Amino acid sequence: MKLTKKSRSMTANILFICGSLNQTTIMHKIAKELSEFNVFFTPFYADGLIGLAAKARLAEFSILGGRHRKATEAYLARENLPVDFGGKSRSYDGVVTCTDLIVQRNVRGKRLVLVQEGMTEGEDFRYHLVKHLKLPRFLANTAATGLSDAYHVFCVASPGYRDLFIRKGVKPEKIVVTGIPNFDNAVEYLNNDFPLRGYVLVATSSIRETLKFDDREHFLQNVRRIAAGRQVIFKLHPNEDTIRAVNEIRKYFPDAPIYTDGNVHHMIANCDVLIAQNSSVIYTALALGKEVHSYLHLETLRKLLPIQNGGQSAKRIAEICRQLVYTPLAELNRSGFRIRLRKTWETLSS
Repeated sequence: MKLTKKSRSMTANILFICGSLNQTTIMHKIAKELSEFNVFFTPFYADGLIGLAAKARLAEFSILGGRHRKATEAYLARENLPVDFGGKSRSYDGVVTCTDLIVQRNVRGKRLVLVQEGMTEGEDFRYHLVKHLKLPRFLANTAATGLSDAYHVFCVASPGYRDLFIRKGVKPEKIVVTGIPNFDNAVEYLNNDFPLRGYVLVATSSIRETLKFDDREHFLQNVRRIAAGRQVIFKLHPNEDTIRAVNEIRKYFPDAPIYTDGNVHHMIANCDVLIAQNSSVIYTALALGKEVHSYLHLETLRKLLPIQNGGQSAKRIAEICRQLVYTPLAELNRSGFRIRLRKTWETLSS
């Protein structure tokens, strides 16, 4: 897109809506590529009854509170990033978010870019209820990603995911295959200072915390069978009930190291085998050619595997953001913009 001299001199405000630490670091990487704009960050927030529930600390299991919010606020402070809680302090020319399960009132109608955060959950009965009965999308968790149609562009991880979202009903003309930060350059994780090597890594998921059934006892029995006497270490999901998870693990692995924090990608890079449940980190293991065991069908995951573009996804998404910011709102849904977007997608995908 060719920018005019006038448009080049414009300084726009862009809001990045964070959430989990994974989402927050994705937002930060994109913002780094938009240094010509005024960028601001906010922890995830909500309106109406959900917002009231979050204030009453009834949503501590979600990205609206609890460990997710604490980790995000700590990261924003540590990186000295400009924060505008709830995007209330100024008007924004563009908004970037990693989820549309909740679309906040003050970003509706603005230039909105949705970025896929990682693996999406399977389409269980809740997904079908949400889709066909128009129930709140968050009830289906990440399986309902993309169904809001409230965004102008949806940046996704791979051609496989593009096909998946189209099958779900997402408009093809809104999807751009950019790759996604944190999952687009797995080889970079090989250079790390994690002290252990050659072990079986078990990455658990917060399945129960999202009100789904998880037979953790059976899972741990399978871990013991697969490990077959090899060293095992555990990395707990940041949203898990730590005390419960540790007590369960100790029944089967009384001496195994259990990590509640740390860079799981580095742990994967140094392992021989990854045993996971339904976590996005499986993609890092597959990209590095690790032996993987999970609840999910590995051949399907290989088709969905995020493209490995040497860490260029943030730059590609930033270019999409520029294109939106420099396009008048009235033109965003017109064919001319869609043609330019398609050309951008073809350029980024080449």
